Amino acid sequence: MAKGKEAKGTQVTLQTARKAIRMMPNGQHRLTLSNMGITIFPKCLLKLTNVDELDLSRNLIEKLPESIGNFSSLRRLDLHSNKLESVPESIGKLVGLTHLNLSNNCLTSAGLPSTLGSLASLKSFNLGLNQLDALPPTLKGLESLQELGLFDNFFTMVPEFVTDLRNLTKVNMKQNWPSHCQDDGEGMMKKISESKEEVFLVRESNLCETCLKRCKEQEERFTEGEGSDKMENKRIRTYSGLMVPNSVARVHQDVWRIRPY
Repeated sequence: MAKGKEAKGTQVTLQTARKAIRMMPNGQHRLTLSNMGITIFPKCLLKLTNVDELDLSRNLIEKLPESIGNFSSLRRLDLHSNKLESVPESIGKLVGLTHLNLSNNCLTSAGLPSTLGSLASLKSFNLGLNQLDALPPTLKGLESLQELGLFDNFFTMVPEFVTDLRNLTKVNMKQNWPSHCQDDGEGMMKKISESKEEVFLVRESNLCETCLKRCKEQEERFTEGEGSDKMENKRIRTYSGLMVPNSVARVHQDVWRIRPY
């Protein structure tokens, strides 16, 4: 599989796409084009709208075409770990969709269309690892929804309509960044508090050797060490149906776009 510079702008031909279609044990057809360095939604896929499952995860796609609504047979759509900032309104035409994974993208609340509420057959909806602080109220129409992933976003509370979803059994809201946190302009998060208490940001160069070592040890435990693995495994067991990209922090977003299976 292509990597690095060769992976950027990978062109997918109709022949390549057809070869990537597999028959699943349940008789459905799955088209997998994951982790191929695709930057633009392949137009040739519009000739394969009879597939039941489409996996375009771990690519670099920034925009979906309005024609995405032509995949009338689609039951599962996996777009996790791309660079999507919005979703077209035509996605509401995929009324047979049961699983939708939009996690680990760049989605904002303004980029979510109200037509998502038309996906009445949807059972699993993953919106984790994005930039959301609110959801369209029309999502109360997702009567079949069982699992909802909202982890690693900017929510300060559970959306009100969630209590109206009678079949909902799992809601993952772990690690949401409160609205009173802001980027200081240099990649650091600074807490804006109404109280007089302040938080000071310290550079590595200002730390003594002992403190610097302690900070690095803590960072390794959360990003590379055993603590991270345990937390990841725990999420998989608890929210397996959400197809979570196993990330425990926002800083892992780009890693999961290129990490191989």
